[in-house]
Amino acid sequence: MPTPTSAPPTAIYQLKITLRDSHPPLWRRVLVRDDTTLAKLNFIIQIAMGWSNSHLHDFTILGERYSEPSPEDGEPVKDERRYKLNQFVTGAKFKFAYQYDFGDSWDHAVVVEKILPPDPGVRYPVCVAGKHACPPEDVGGVWGYAGFLEALADPNHAEHENYWEWIGGEFDPEAFDLEGVNTLLKQIR
Repeated sequence: MPTPTSAPPTAIYQLKITLRDSHPPLWRRVLVRDDTTLAKLNFIIQIAMGWSNSHLHDFTILGERYSEPSPEDGEPVKDERRYKLNQFVTGAKFKFAYQYDFGDSWDHAVVVEKILPPDPGVRYPVCVAGKHACPPEDVGGVWGYAGFLEALADPNHAEHENYWEWIGGEFDPEAFDLEGVNTLLKQIR
């Protein structure tokens, strides 16, 4: 029996995802189907940025919050599994926010840079570019990350050895593995 395939997308959104307040700017550019749910987009962002999806997240789109509903939510959120990008995106330059880890507050700006026709030879999602390594989980947000990098760069810094052990040795803040990201993105259905 043949395996059913989903209908082809009507459009592909080129998204630029930027970690706000990161210096130098840390970003990823991904191509996603227009019918991608916000729940799936969360996984795409997690992989593209290098996060582990071990913390809560939400999207803020047109003043509304979307996430995985939880009984612990202080305020109601809309169920991200029920909403697709093409229900919001009105054209190129459409913007929304994504926050990951409410303690560290990894705030991301998401911009629809272009709306493209689908390429039948491409399996979406795909990451096409990016800059800089993802900060380690639980490092304390962008300000904690700046301190982390400062300590790693200075062998005389009081926290140098602690951070060195915590990160497990080498850490290159410039590194971005496009091929590795795309290998992981291929696992998304």
